[in-house]
Amino acid sequence: MKNIKLSIIGLLLVSFGCTDSYIDEIVRVDPGPDVTAPEVNISFPLEGTLIRVVEDVTPININFEILDDIEIESIQVSLDGTQIASFEEFLDFRRFVKTYTYPNLSNGNHVLTITGKDTSGKTTTKTVNFEKVEPYTPVYDGEIFYLPFDGDYTELVTITNPTVNGNPGFAGGVIGMAYSGANNANIAFPTTNLQNPEFSAVFWYKVNGSPDRAGIMVMGPPDTNNPNNMNNRTGGFRLFRENAGGKQRVKLNVGNGSSDNWFDGGPAADIDPAAGEWAHVAFTISGSSCAVYINGQVASQGNFSGVSWAGCNILSIASGSPRFTEWGHLSDGSLFDELRIFNKALTQTEIQTIIAAEKP
Repeated sequence: MKNIKLSIIGLLLVSFGCTDSYIDEIVRVDPGPDVTAPEVNISFPLEGTLIRVVEDVTPININFEILDDIEIESIQVSLDGTQIASFEEFLDFRRFVKTYTYPNLSNGNHVLTITGKDTSGKTTTKTVNFEKVEPYTPVYDGEIFYLPFDGDYTELVTITNPTVNGNPGFAGGVIGMAYSGANNANIAFPTTNLQNPEFSAVFWYKVNGSPDRAGIMVMGPPDTNNPNNMNNRTGGFRLFRENAGGKQRVKLNVGNGSSDNWFDGGPAADIDPAAGEWAHVAFTISGSSCAVYINGQVASQGNFSGVSWAGCNILSIASGSPRFTEWGHLSDGSLFDELRIFNKALTQTEIQTIIAAEKP
């Protein structure tokens, strides 16, 4: 055993003593001629990006990449003509990837410019125009939610983005753009700040009669007894439409915690899809009554004991899915615009004031 150990040690010593003969000398490789200028790629912000936050001044992460065929020499980052960062040391001479945080982006239009220079003096400059949008200030008393649908689905009071299901789109609206519904599509918001003792919603609506029934707006509890085809109406509300002799009748159902109440105005709640016109829809919920308004006129109203919001953690817009599906009130192919939600029961006069301010 001792002889074996000594033999192994001897082999190791021989190996270590001979390592120099196995190391190649470092040989400089000519990288060749510098042919191309640097490539500048900006991944954020992009051209036309809108920065929406509740603050007047916010940090912004600027994400970019510089590539060169031989060697990067320097990089300059400017905002609105003023240099805000520069880089001259690189671990990888041919590729530089960076997220630079600019701490004080103010409201207004901005121009981001990034220039890359290589060691042969070639430069490339890329420019992006974007905007920090001034925070939205609620216009009306009690307004807690505003969704203009102007090319995105951002709610502007709290700067909240919904879950977007399917492939809805946008079309011309009453003001700017409008939500355009699609098959198996809807948007869904959390309801943390919406669960108040009183609730009102107002919006413009251009109804598409196909399909001939659909969910318009639903904020209801889950249905544990029927999870694949929900229809628990003991809490929250369900605003929906159904065919009524070729017209579409808007109906409201509201739950008080143990049972539900119906507010169906009959022909007074009908909208004619063939007219191709925008209609203004509003509904209110208080501790004593509920009402539905079409174009500022009462379509349905009645007594009510107060809403229960237990389990109502999803606000679904343009479909009854997922909480109101048993009767086929699914995605709505209509147009929606200027959706506002309030923490109070609006009066008819307040609703008519909103219509007058927005009417096309």
